[in-house]
Amino acid sequence: MPRMIRFLLAAALLWSWFGPAAAQDVEPSDMVRGGMQAIQMIDQGRAGELWDGATAATRKRATRADFMSKVTGNRASLGAPRQRVWVAINRQVVTDPDSDTAGQYVSVEYETRFTNKPENTLRELVSFHLDSDRVWRFSGYVLR
Repeated sequence: MPRMIRFLLAAALLWSWFGPAAAQDVEPSDMVRGGMQAIQMIDQGRAGELWDGATAATRKRATRADFMSKVTGNRASLGAPRQRVWVAINRQVVTDPDSDTAGQYVSVEYETRFTNKPENTLRELVSFHLDSDRVWRFSGYVLR
C-alpha cells in the first residue's frame, strides 16, 4: 500500500476517534480505544505514521527518525504484547507560553505483558493533545 494512502488511513482512523470535540465532550472509552489504536500502530511497526499525524509540539521535540528509533529501540527486546489492559485515564491542563504545548491533554495508561518478559508488567502511556483546531492529536508514547 502506498505510503500516502497508509498515512491518510491512519489519520482517518484517528479522526474517527478524536474528531473536533472539546475535552468535556470526549468519552473516556473513545480515548481508551484511540490509545489502543495508537499502541497497535506501534506494535505493527508504524510509529512513523503516528509521528506524521502528531501535534506540532511532538514533531518539534523529535525528528521522525529519532521518534521511530526510540520507540522501536525500547520495544525491540520485549517481543510481541501478550496481554494489555488499560488502567487509568488522566486529564491535564498545561499552561505554557508556547501555544503548541499549552492546552488540554488526555493520557491513557495500559499495563502490558510482553512475550520476552512474561513475568514483568510494564506500563505504556499514550497521550493526546487538543489542538487549537479542536482536534485531538497524538502527542506521545512512553514505556516504563
